[in-house]
Amino acid sequence: MTFIAPFDNSYAALPDGFFTRINPTPVAAPQVLAFNARLAKTLGIRHADPDDIALALSGNALPDGAAPLAQLYAGHQFGNYNPQLGDGRAILLGEVVDTGGIRRDIQLKGSGRTPYSRGGDGRAWLGPVLREYVVSEAMHALGIPTTRALAAVRSGEDVYRETALPGAVLTRVATSHLRVGTFQVFAHRGELENLQTLTDYAIARHYPQAEGAMGLLRAVCARQADLIAAWMSVGFIHGVMNTDNCAISGETIDYGPCAFMDAFHANRVFSSIDRQGRYAFSNQPQIAVWNMAQLATALIQLSGDKDAAIEQATQIVHAMPALIEAAWLKRFGAKIGIVDAQPEDTALIEDLLGLMQKDGADFTNAFRSLGRDHAVDEFLDSEAFEAWHARWQARIGTETDVDRTMNAANPAIIPRNHRIEQMIEAAVAGDMAPFERLMKALATPYDSTDQDLHRPPSEREIVPATFCGT
Repeated sequence: MTFIAPFDNSYAALPDGFFTRINPTPVAAPQVLAFNARLAKTLGIRHADPDDIALALSGNALPDGAAPLAQLYAGHQFGNYNPQLGDGRAILLGEVVDTGGIRRDIQLKGSGRTPYSRGGDGRAWLGPVLREYVVSEAMHALGIPTTRALAAVRSGEDVYRETALPGAVLTRVATSHLRVGTFQVFAHRGELENLQTLTDYAIARHYPQAEGAMGLLRAVCARQADLIAAWMSVGFIHGVMNTDNCAISGETIDYGPCAFMDAFHANRVFSSIDRQGRYAFSNQPQIAVWNMAQLATALIQLSGDKDAAIEQATQIVHAMPALIEAAWLKRFGAKIGIVDAQPEDTALIEDLLGLMQKDGADFTNAFRSLGRDHAVDEFLDSEAFEAWHARWQARIGTETDVDRTMNAANPAIIPRNHRIEQMIEAAVAGDMAPFERLMKALATPYDSTDQDLHRPPSEREIVPATFCGT
């Protein structure tokens, strides 16, 4: 095989209770639809034969050095605890240390059943595979921590949901797949030796400066605070912030019913399964704190002095809203041209968001147009916007390089829901041109010139709901 990856597998060396060793299930006729050659080079992967890429990244042939396994974890799903989840349709091929010295997982999603499949078929259909490919790579280009997409391979088989759909396998790359739920499963079972092993492993892999379990908690809280602010600054709604979808690394993971807002509304929900709005846009900060409280609950089990650990963990988690607020202010301050926004600038930002919500202004385009003559065109109430604009002009009078600051904080293009749906529809029919167009434009989101991809959806193009890929 000409597909060669420099595997260096550390998770596979952990106790067997952390995972189940299992090979991917071969598919009928693997065909590479997309391959991220630049990422492959960073990972130290060598490849010469496209057929071997298809074989290796469909699960039909294991590259030398791979140690395939399905990881165990638990999780709170919409607030309800499930004591055992795990990789039900994903298999970790192994790890590599990339050219920057960062250890990364290479995982196949849609690679067949595992002991954690819970009755599912272990497969994925083409739509969610291409959605995650596009959105995760777009997030990377936006500078937001995220898992990456290495390949999308069509399986040559149908999968069955409400109807028969073309199957596919996604190759996902992450700095790890450790989740809050990975800690929860061992804490819930009272397997403290495994919990300690996991904690030591997570510290060594992600936060070597952290001291003990509470140091890990503090570091993860800080990363999550920055991540949530980054999401909100581009109008991103994760859609399913369960604890099993919350990565210890601080990366965005598990792009299921995710979406980017068009018209701004603070309580926007797209996920078809989020019927109560638990994971609405504006709820994401408090859910991140809630998730960190669940991590704290697990890590407290390692302390010999539970009362002291509870007090320390409580302080760490209670400090997190302020971290999110500070990160939010920095991000949104830059979006209106303020490099070092102060708490008193919050009202100016929130008043603009209020105008956007009242008028149904497009989140991305309204921010991108600030400072341009046509900015008022994004708003129905021109008089209210002009009043806000005067306040804003007075505030930024002392700022330098306002346009540069805003252009670096406000993307010209996002992966809009209607464009993703159109891309999927075309790909199912065998046309990958819309996918390739999106990928090219989204690679340079802050200076994209594809005006047609910048526009919001027409009324008939609006996507009211997004769906999980299972």
